[in-house]
Amino acid sequence: MPATGTDVRQHTPHMAPPDQAQLPAGLTTRPLTRSDAHAVFVLMVAQEQEDIGQVAIEEADIVSDWARPSHDLGARSVGVWDGETLVAYAELMGADRADTAVLPSHRGRGIGTWLAGWLQDLGRSLGSSIVGMPVPQGSPGDRLLEELGFRVRWTSWVLTLPEGTTIAERDLPEGYVVRTAAPDERRAAHDVLEDAFLEWSERDREAFEDFEASLVGRPGFEPWNLRVALDADGAVVGVSLVLVSEDGTTGYVDRLAVRRDQRNRGIAQALLVDSFARAREHGATTSELSTDSRTGALGLYERVGMVAGTIWVNRAVDLS
Repeated sequence: MPATGTDVRQHTPHMAPPDQAQLPAGLTTRPLTRSDAHAVFVLMVAQEQEDIGQVAIEEADIVSDWARPSHDLGARSVGVWDGETLVAYAELMGADRADTAVLPSHRGRGIGTWLAGWLQDLGRSLGSSIVGMPVPQGSPGDRLLEELGFRVRWTSWVLTLPEGTTIAERDLPEGYVVRTAAPDERRAAHDVLEDAFLEWSERDREAFEDFEASLVGRPGFEPWNLRVALDADGAVVGVSLVLVSEDGTTGYVDRLAVRRDQRNRGIAQALLVDSFARAREHGATTSELSTDSRTGALGLYERVGMVAGTIWVNRAVDLS
């Protein structure tokens, strides 16, 4: 789940309330607040259960995203309410990263179309050239966005290491180690991640303050979650962020990167082995990660025994 924050605190306008006449009668709207995290989680759980038959989102994911100091939630989100029930929402983070959900019982009423229009209007007001969002491939949301002219930017796969399977260990170069990142190594870890991700990701560089706030602001975060590979001089040359699901059964590598000049030396594989081992030490029985078509890494993960499952697409529309 690579993050795509950017510092917009000085540039985010406060949008006027959306035109509620475009929504079905009886529904109301308002910007979201951090206290709405659980309501958004419940909404997204219902949508994922309907669309993919399982739940991928965790409330901690939402809380972590909303902890970023650059994210003006009040100006960049909208919730649609049916009485006391949140039935839909949308938000825009950074220049172009959107997330939306509509309660399955309220589909077919034009709410998703309204949200798509709201996001495009917000993006234009912020000077964005494009707005996109992830949706399960073939889902109602995918089909709706296609009808609305959203094109596929990239495809993502969630990969699982089957229970009982292990990734073959790789020896590190002489003098290299993998261990828990010390607090004063977090900035260097952030730099390795951003340098690697920005080789293929078209977005602004994430501010370190956003990275750290989303890291330590995530419910359940423990220092061991951030793993680093150090060279013989003690410099951070590789990073893995491994999380354990709220039910304790799944270890998830949220981010993985190796410095460009240190690649093809077994460091990424060593980080994977370490990350999944640490997750198992904390009770996880299954290991997962996700990758997308921009990285070219799908084959690498499949070769170490991981199996692709759910497929998502990022659909986007140009705003020019």
